[in-house]
Amino acid sequence: MHVHDLLQLDALDLTLLWGEEPLLAQEVSGVTATDLEAPARFLQPGELVLSGLVWWAPGDEREKVDRFVAALADSGAAALLAGEETHGKVPDVLVESCRAHRVALVSVPARTTFRAITEAVYLRRWGDLSRRPAGHYALPENVRNELAGLLAGDAAPDALLDRAFAHLGGPACYLLTATGRTLARTPDAPELTARQARRYLTAGIGNTLRIEGDPGPYDAWFLHLRGVDDAPPRVLHEIADVIAQYRHHEAARGTAARRATNALLALVAAGAAEGSAFDAALHACGLPADGPFRVVLAASDGTEPEQATRALVEALRHSPGPPFAAGLLPGGDAAAVVAGDEESPPALDEPWPALHACRPQAPLHAGVSGPVAAADLNSGLEQARYALAAARSAAPEGAGVSSVDELSTLGSLLSGVPGEVRTAFSSRVLGPLSRGGSASHRMLMETLEVFLAQHGSWARTAEILHLHVNTVHYRVQRIEALTGRDLSRLDHKLDLHAALLCR
Repeated sequence: MHVHDLLQLDALDLTLLWGEEPLLAQEVSGVTATDLEAPARFLQPGELVLSGLVWWAPGDEREKVDRFVAALADSGAAALLAGEETHGKVPDVLVESCRAHRVALVSVPARTTFRAITEAVYLRRWGDLSRRPAGHYALPENVRNELAGLLAGDAAPDALLDRAFAHLGGPACYLLTATGRTLARTPDAPELTARQARRYLTAGIGNTLRIEGDPGPYDAWFLHLRGVDDAPPRVLHEIADVIAQYRHHEAARGTAARRATNALLALVAAGAAEGSAFDAALHACGLPADGPFRVVLAASDGTEPEQATRALVEALRHSPGPPFAAGLLPGGDAAAVVAGDEESPPALDEPWPALHACRPQAPLHAGVSGPVAAADLNSGLEQARYALAAARSAAPEGAGVSSVDELSTLGSLLSGVPGEVRTAFSSRVLGPLSRGGSASHRMLMETLEVFLAQHGSWARTAEILHLHVNTVHYRVQRIEALTGRDLSRLDHKLDLHAALLCR
């Protein structure tokens, strides 16, 4: 098999970023996956090198990229297949370096797994993977057999890691999510906080390999070794393949749970939160019958509700304990029903920025209701909608979580009102002042803001604006004439204050 043969496989949807015909005509001897910054000692001539580019970060020096590509060139690698998912695309600096070192570069879309590429190569070169010779594997045969038995017995990932690395002396290894949540670790691996784990993943500390499968940006899994030389890349790749099979089984089991959650959310949205059908729906989701509950809504960029659901599930799993069920409402919105107590809302504030960092170009917001009984879950849903609108209003292009527990001021209450309504209200109440068409109107707007902030004190307003008190009186009279409000009345002051907050 040659490199250009791989490019002709439509199912893989690979894109050639750089490569001259003599390079594409090279024969492929095998495949290896690595995210080591210096992989030379583990590479063989003629291999396709698969890399998720975890070792690179925007802002890194060009020399770092050149060292990686030079290692491939010196080892005689047939081509570099770079994954797009980690950074959204293959960085231009890598294209330039591959051109300079004459290494063919192929882009791998996020939907194409490295496992699919590996199987395509071996199916073409050696035939059916199930009949390939035992010597082709890096893991010992007895280890492979034991891991297969553990998978068949639905063993936990801790048991899989323990057995997979035991023959290597049991090095410290972790199975981590993109937000730093520890899914499993070997017995000798010390505990990590989510913050520490994220630092290891992003700073290139140790050896990290992405687990293949069908994850989104918010729930990717990584196999992480503390020591760079604790396991050869071939062995690490085969262990990652075992973990990928475990994740596939978990996803299959989760499908039934998701159907049960969607059925529960449909009842909540319809206001049918009572009766035997509703009790059965709660039970099917593993939730208590009496509550209290909180409803959480999440939204990404509005076009991918499934990704918002994955983000919500990942955030909620950072706080083990309260049971929850997450899925999609009939309209397609991501939602979760979380059991708990009245004093402790879901702890989303810490993991939410980490989730947004997984996909910073997409807004990510969540709204949390107050505690409600089972019969009032529809009310909780409406509360969560309002809180979600408040979170979006606070950071339209960023990320944030808002809870109705935090709606304790007029400003926070108004933040949940749709933007179009706030704009219309502000324009109607402030009248000509809202348009700021002249320097005079802008001056009056400033006076109004200071006057209200100083609780209607003429003297303090004059002092702050460096004006005579009579000038303040004149300006306030002009404001009253333009807005039709009387600033001696509390309700009119409140109208104008709300209008300023709605701008």
